[in-house]
Amino acid sequence: MEEAQILASVKQALEKAPSRKFAESVDLAINLKDLDLSVPTNRINEEVVLPHGRGKAQKVAVIGSGEMVLKAKNVADMVIQPDEIEKIADDKRGARKLVRSMEYFIAEAPLMPTIGKRLGVYLGPKGKMPRPVPPGSDPKNLIDNLRKTVRVRSRDKPTMHVPVGTSAMKPEDIAANVAEVLRRVEAKTPRGSANIGSVYVKTTMGPAIKVEAR
Repeated sequence: MEEAQILASVKQALEKAPSRKFAESVDLAINLKDLDLSVPTNRINEEVVLPHGRGKAQKVAVIGSGEMVLKAKNVADMVIQPDEIEKIADDKRGARKLVRSMEYFIAEAPLMPTIGKRLGVYLGPKGKMPRPVPPGSDPKNLIDNLRKTVRVRSRDKPTMHVPVGTSAMKPEDIAANVAEVLRRVEAKTPRGSANIGSVYVKTTMGPAIKVEAR
């Protein structure tokens, strides 16, 4: 799909959205076709860095020690040190709340076995196992990218819903985000655009507007 068609649909979705005193989320719905999604290898499971971000930064937690803690404390939304892992794991309700409150996790690589053993039961099912990084490394660039990242997952269903911005953003920026998501989905399907049945864009409370192909 050309960005001109995408932009026209985005503008229409924004124009038809009910007036709100807050910025609504703008979501993309992608309907796949001619794919047997009961076969795990046919499923889409991608993380896409939106060129213009989501309009609101995603929360990122860092699990680390020493030098990494010092580097992360002013850029991460939460810093968890090794001696806190056991305490978090033993509080089931608190652990689930923590996982819900953070979109992404980064951890020093040597801590990954402990995290997997103690927190994997909470992080794994949500697809939020941490990105491992070298001990003492500066996580700023990774955090900056994760704040603009969205997950595109089909599981065993043909329809995927992806946030691509907010109604406060420029239509051109939202359209560029949509185009990037579609590009990545097409690259991950056997027949590219032929495996995409239909695409819609909408605000949270607005009508779904179809993105027409050429």
